Amino acid sequence: MAITRRDFLGGTALAIAAGLTPSHQLRAETQRYYPPALTGLRGSHPGSFETVHRLAREGETFDFSQGAVEETYDLVVIGGGISGLAAAWFYREAFGEKSRILILENHDDFGGHAKRNEFSVDGHPLLIGYGGSESIESPKANFSKTVARLMESLGVKPARFDTAYDLGIYGDLGLTHGVFFDRETFGVDRLVAGNPVTNGADPTPGNTAKAKTIAEFVGEFPMSDDAKKRLIKFFADSKDYLANMSLTEKLEHLQTTSYRDYLKIDAGLGDEAVKYFEDMTHDYFALGTDAVPAASAMFSGYPGFAGLLPKQGADKEPYIYHFPDGNASIARLLVRNLVPGVAPGSTMEDIVLADFDYSKLDQPDQPVRIRLRSAAVGVRNPKDGKDLIDIGYVQADTLHRVQSKHCVLACYNMIIPYLMPDLPQKQKEALAESVKAPLVYVNVAIRNWQSFVKLGVQQIYSPAAFFPLTKLDYPVALGGYSNPRNPDEPMVLHLVHVPTEPGLSNIDQNRVGRQKLLEMTFEDFEKKVTDQLDRMLGQGGFNSKRDIAAITVNRWPHGYARGVNSLFDKPVDGPQPFEVARARFGKVTIANSDAGWVAFFTEAIDQGWRAVDELKSA
Repeated sequence: MAITRRDFLGGTALAIAAGLTPSHQLRAETQRYYPPALTGLRGSHPGSFETVHRLAREGETFDFSQGAVEETYDLVVIGGGISGLAAAWFYREAFGEKSRILILENHDDFGGHAKRNEFSVDGHPLLIGYGGSESIESPKANFSKTVARLMESLGVKPARFDTAYDLGIYGDLGLTHGVFFDRETFGVDRLVAGNPVTNGADPTPGNTAKAKTIAEFVGEFPMSDDAKKRLIKFFADSKDYLANMSLTEKLEHLQTTSYRDYLKIDAGLGDEAVKYFEDMTHDYFALGTDAVPAASAMFSGYPGFAGLLPKQGADKEPYIYHFPDGNASIARLLVRNLVPGVAPGSTMEDIVLADFDYSKLDQPDQPVRIRLRSAAVGVRNPKDGKDLIDIGYVQADTLHRVQSKHCVLACYNMIIPYLMPDLPQKQKEALAESVKAPLVYVNVAIRNWQSFVKLGVQQIYSPAAFFPLTKLDYPVALGGYSNPRNPDEPMVLHLVHVPTEPGLSNIDQNRVGRQKLLEMTFEDFEKKVTDQLDRMLGQGGFNSKRDIAAITVNRWPHGYARGVNSLFDKPVDGPQPFEVARARFGKVTIANSDAGWVAFFTEAIDQGWRAVDELKSA
């Protein structure tokens, strides 16, 4: 049986312009609280993390035990991301429609990493982008029975994307993938269009028009003749670079060799040519090639392995299962189901433009309440096992106390030892290993995308620049929302940045990278955006001062869930660290994709179900 990518990885400032319809204009008005329309620094934004940092970084204690109990619930969920929202849904299903549920979320919006960004530009129709969890990847392969059941209940029909996703629009305009070489690394700024080679996981479909031959494409690289010769041969051949090894020896070698060393040494590319691949893995793994096992690169579709194994488990499903706001629509569907009065509609179509009234998320008369900008600071099991759980949280600098029969911790797992200091020591240590990978998704609203058409590109890989990936937004028309089709119209550009520190372990790179992100201001990101776009697209007529209408920086110091990395993680006899970490503790259970070490929204849902299922015996 072929090994799938998921099997392998799982086991191992600028203002918003006016001019929308009345309902959409209202969203952007300052009088109305509507987070998706906010620009500037988003994601883990100022105001969302300071209380938790006081708890975890500064060792501050919040004694809420003597305060009055303000409310009681059947369930309190810490974390309003997809896992926490799904846990609330499963709890209501298991314990009854009348269950009283409170969801506490430290950010100013629900959805966690499933972040929605909206833009209004010069009177054109609404632009929607995704600021986090990107797409539904391979639903046939990745949907468990639990996920499939929830998606069906929410009305999500993956087959609808067969027609919603426009596979031909960019190809019809003659747009291809390109590569931008920066002068700091390669001596010159140069954009080369017409890439005929798949650069990595999840390539945007429909990008084969006007692709050059490998020799023509590589021939334009600002590299020595020797490096170009090596790359042309590498891309053109389907060679087995480990022909002297057995299948078992190959797999062991690939698991203990970085993708960089595989390319440099096994494939014989050498130091100069291997620079082309340096940041290719950033978007998918949030790590550079030095910290990604060659085996992970192989099973994720990166170049260099075509002749290596008789069978490779590359996913067959196209990468088209994308709402205009990514998986934020999944979060919105869950919220609308849990809190019916918050938005109209009932389908995956009408969720796209559904107008959410955030004032209705937390009303006393509704069974499920979602309380934003509320950071949990403590969770205490009852001493005798019969009383209620004590939960403290901070909102607007005020300490509050609530109680509940059950609690699901669907927050970042590494913060849980600080919320529950009475956990067993081994469980605390295991939770501390759930170090998430930092990353940044920047959405840039531009007034037109003629520069991309003139340059012949839809997506640009930059081997050593600050943003290794820049692309036109996914072309999806769904539920009354239409993706930009005319290059004279505004467009959302999606840029990716991952802070890495080559030479360190994956975990140490994540820690250093997280600190780098926290030290950067919006103005820092803004300068990086304008500088790189001007240099990449200037020959196509792009001018950032004229063409950029708005920038939203979705900063995630705690981004992708940690995964098993065979370069750094030693084999474990017995339960994996994440299994030890997620063990039920009294009436408290643990969810989130961290609880499975798999950075998929499907894992977040599965872990939400598991956490609720464990409460049946609590």
